Amino acid sequence: MLKIAYHPIFRHNLPLGHRFPMSKYELLHDQLLHEGTCVEANFFSPSQSADEAVLAVHSESYVNDLRNLTLDKRAARKIGFPLSEALVTREYVITQGTIEGCDHALTHGIAMNIAGGTHHAYPDHGEAFCLFNDQAIAARYLLQNQKAKKILLVDLDVHQGNGTAVIFQDDLLVFTFSMHGEGNYPFRKEKSDLDIPLPDGTTDEVYLSALQETLPKLIEDQQPDFIFYLSGVDILESDKLGRLNCTLEGCKARDRYVLQTCKTYNIPLQISMGGGYSPDIKTIIDAHANTFRLAQELFF
Repeated sequence: MLKIAYHPIFRHNLPLGHRFPMSKYELLHDQLLHEGTCVEANFFSPSQSADEAVLAVHSESYVNDLRNLTLDKRAARKIGFPLSEALVTREYVITQGTIEGCDHALTHGIAMNIAGGTHHAYPDHGEAFCLFNDQAIAARYLLQNQKAKKILLVDLDVHQGNGTAVIFQDDLLVFTFSMHGEGNYPFRKEKSDLDIPLPDGTTDEVYLSALQETLPKLIEDQQPDFIFYLSGVDILESDKLGRLNCTLEGCKARDRYVLQTCKTYNIPLQISMGGGYSPDIKTIIDAHANTFRLAQELFF
């Protein structure tokens, strides 16, 4: 059975001005139930992750500043959310959803987090609405508990996974692959193990060709026994922060290719949703829902 991390806190307890982009989590949950893609049994409600797991990636001083709400104003502004106890709790819950999802993926082949994909979080600071790097923390969890020996992290959000790149820059057990908008945030890119920068206006054909030429070769070369996928839908031409020209059908074809490739190679897969900022919330929900629809179609 497909297992999906979902908790109402993913949306709630945020300041009013941040409710629109975060409302997608609750709406996506409701849409998947409404259309019959999922039933309530598909969803699990994570608790808070332990500090031990978080500290395997993030510095103690940074974690303490978040917990005690003592982060300096400049660092808090870089995150973008007003710092609060509820916000920090939310990040712990999202992170735990990805960790628990890994265990479900090891059993069922795939698991998903309806939130997550917080790839702009560095070891010692957060930025761009990312406090903890959920997939990086989960990758360390797998390695430290001997549940995986080599990990491939596939980041297809339109924004480079800069925090993830730095976290694993000296770690030979995690290979970071980011395909992103060349002219988009972050404007000073970090160095992933493999970066594919795409020019503004990149179409479905060019995007999918680059992915298809890259992913199987990476799997053959790196021989991972676990894959993380960050499936941001901000590659859409409608996305107000994206600057690429991919269609909804192209975004779905991207997801189908990643999921089918992992299934073909029989590699467990954890997916976090990442970004999506189209003006019409229906477009965001449909694009994200496609990822869940494909998971059900291909794996169950």
